[in-house]
Amino acid sequence: MTDTAAVRPEVDADIARELAIAAARRLLENRAENPDVGGKALKDLGDQGAQEVLAARLAELAPGDAVLSEEAADSDARLGADRVWIIDPLDGTREYSEGRDDWAVHIALVVKGELSLGAVALGGPDEVLVSSELDGHAPAQEGRIRIAVSRSRAPELVQSVSASLDAELVPMGSAGVKICSVVRGEADAYVHGGGQYEWDSAAPVAVARAAGLHTARLDGSELVYNQPNPYLPDLVVCRPELRDEVMTSIRAALASQADGKEHGVR
Repeated sequence: MTDTAAVRPEVDADIARELAIAAARRLLENRAENPDVGGKALKDLGDQGAQEVLAARLAELAPGDAVLSEEAADSDARLGADRVWIIDPLDGTREYSEGRDDWAVHIALVVKGELSLGAVALGGPDEVLVSSELDGHAPAQEGRIRIAVSRSRAPELVQSVSASLDAELVPMGSAGVKICSVVRGEADAYVHGGGQYEWDSAAPVAVARAAGLHTARLDGSELVYNQPNPYLPDLVVCRPELRDEVMTSIRAALASQADGKEHGVR
């Protein structure tokens, strides 16, 4: 592995941004070059094309680093590596295949076990949020709390939290877009409990942390990356002033779900 593991933040930020831009550009090219392709075929084209770009660029720019990608075979070698890139070449395949722009490219870097950097390209190469370039998040807006949620039916947990907080649900695409919507002031929180992997959240969580947002698992524990099993099924991201209120609502919703299961309620 590289022997400059902790002393190249500016170089790594440039690499992360370049990777995100290159993959996002390829994704737009793939969609433009295949106007008659849609659905799963376009999703697969997007995943494959973006993965090829990222693999080639990482081999060139960070040849000694380990990689964990949604679209590549995993290796235990990353567990002993000082530097591990965690990437999602295309987060939000459904949105991408439908011609929407609420998809993202995720590029994260874990250094010596700590999530140190994240870059997220939002819907193309022109808007990329890089954690090292942020010094805050958008100001709060007046009105009800807004919770970013899947475009399909909101999970029971999110519905319970929303009811408790009298919150407005704001539908949007990929996990990266939802997390970054809190950074950008388009939502106040994102609560997820339906199953994800490290590549779904690593980069946008790094961005959210750098912006000063609260990030955690639903039980309040820290989100930890580059684990032997990359399954990381739940998270919450919210404005810091809402942390106690949101976490209290989540605990109550989880307790209610557990009580319902214990008593056979479905």
